[in-house]
Amino acid sequence: MNSDNDLQIAGDILEVQHLLQPPREHPVTVAEFVGLARAIAADRAQWEHLVQYDATSRWYHRLRTGPGYEVWLLSWVPGQGSGLHDHGRSSGVLTVLEGALTERTERGTRALGAGAQRVFAPGYVHEVVNDALEPAVSLHVYYPGLTEMPMHTTQSCAAHPVTA
Repeated sequence: MNSDNDLQIAGDILEVQHLLQPPREHPVTVAEFVGLARAIAADRAQWEHLVQYDATSRWYHRLRTGPGYEVWLLSWVPGQGSGLHDHGRSSGVLTVLEGALTERTERGTRALGAGAQRVFAPGYVHEVVNDALEPAVSLHVYYPGLTEMPMHTTQSCAAHPVTA
């Protein structure tokens, strides 16, 4: 039979410090990389003053590096896109900070508003485009750091309907 006394026998797990995982200085799991992206997104003072817009090409800035990973800040004026590509051996987290972007893959098209996140594994092929009338800003975390971005020939990505 369980009772409040059982909790007293077990004790408070927080009092047993040697059983707790020490907090990590740098992320190592997918969930931790997603958490890193969310924390940076929430701290506008960390990135907002850095954003620039370039009408001729996408603007990007390496915001942070850690052991084996990179964090990039990108801006997109209306009509700018990445082209169909993958990230080589890197996994990643894409977070829309401001505005809206469209992601196209062979599986369909997805509208990504501010706060939306996409997580992808090595070899994931997609195209990201600003189809909106306003500029957009996004945050990209790559693990390991991005060393290649192979471009792909156009697939039928645009033919799929928008999904949520």
